[in-house]
Amino acid sequence: MADRSGSPRLPEAPIDRIVAPIERFLHVEAAGGIVLLACTATALAVANSPFADAYHHFWETEIGLTVGAFRLSHSLEHWINDGLMAIFFFVIGLEVKRDLVLGELRDPRRAALPVVGAVGGMLVPAAIYLALQGGTPAARGWGIPVATDIAFVVGCMAVLGTRVAPGLRAMLLTLAIADDIGGILVIAFGYSSAIHVRPLAMAFVDLNVIFVLARAGVRSRAVYAGIGVLVWLAILDSGVHATLAGVVLGLLTPARPYIDPGHGARILRGTLELLSGSSWATARDRAREIRVLHHAARETVSPLEYLETTLHPWVAFVVMPLFALANAGVAVHAAALVNPVAMAVALGLVVGKPLGIVVFGWLGVRTGIARLPEGVGWRQMTAGGALAGIGFTMALFVAGLALDGALLDAAKVGILTGSLVAAMIGMALFRAGSG
Repeated sequence: MADRSGSPRLPEAPIDRIVAPIERFLHVEAAGGIVLLACTATALAVANSPFADAYHHFWETEIGLTVGAFRLSHSLEHWINDGLMAIFFFVIGLEVKRDLVLGELRDPRRAALPVVGAVGGMLVPAAIYLALQGGTPAARGWGIPVATDIAFVVGCMAVLGTRVAPGLRAMLLTLAIADDIGGILVIAFGYSSAIHVRPLAMAFVDLNVIFVLARAGVRSRAVYAGIGVLVWLAILDSGVHATLAGVVLGLLTPARPYIDPGHGARILRGTLELLSGSSWATARDRAREIRVLHHAARETVSPLEYLETTLHPWVAFVVMPLFALANAGVAVHAAALVNPVAMAVALGLVVGKPLGIVVFGWLGVRTGIARLPEGVGWRQMTAGGALAGIGFTMALFVAGLALDGALLDAAKVGILTGSLVAAMIGMALFRAGSG
């Protein structure tokens, strides 16, 4: 059986007619934002319904593991925020590593504008928040409005289509990666509790074991996954937030394939010649040849690329939606919208983000450090800065670390309101600029 180009392909099974459209859906980046939005709306609806108490009690359900004297038990919400979100941060680590080694961030000249913009887009929102909440019990939430939610930004850009110039699209995606790096540093240095040296030392030893095994040529993903769990457990016990284990493991993942594609192609040709020849039926080591072929095909793709493409759908369609369901449910009423904490967060996102990105970007261009992407003016930069004010996933995550009780609920209202307003303003500016 062959495709339209004449190239042979595998026979189509009935299930492929169902799976193929789903696979195409999963590969559309904007789809992750749609699912995330639907789960957010669901959480808000339930939290503002007669089922609100049952909703909150459900996420407080204790789930644990006991092996002899070892016992690990947390609420369902805690497992999502500290466990599943470690996978989210692992993928962020992979994305950062890819951009540093293969992407925009490896070229200082091309990376200057998004990096400078990201710095401004973090400092100004934090400054606005502290100007309004400094000296109050909510001051610890300064890190809430500093991050951008790439899933929602990509979704908005997909809706806008050609209204977003390709250069600006690439710049915003790179800015979001730089923003993620900043968000990781904020969590590491701003929201870690008292540090316990012994488990942190154990995590360091485990990370060095991973490094040594990689240099020795160990390729088993199961081995690295097992050691990765030990790293997560050690960091969980150290006082540093456990999700940072995912970031470090992502940064340690090799970005280059183990086997050169050219050498892999030669192995493939040799195996295909054997398969198509008459000697295949009498060959003694057919299983060995297939194993070599499988190994060559797998190792011509870098571990980073393999893990990123494998885990991205799980993060976009399982981890982040579960996080939204567990964390976005908050009672919304008129008084909450004008709560000082909610307003500080919303102003940080809606005003601080675009102001910081545009002003710092303008300074970078004026001083010659950076340059605008081709075909992009300051009007489009302002619209892109407004979209960057969508700060959902990371903002909710930081809010959960920084605040609790009524302050946390108010911050969540500010995040939801600010992100919605930022999206509306950004898309309106893009549409007006193309009109």
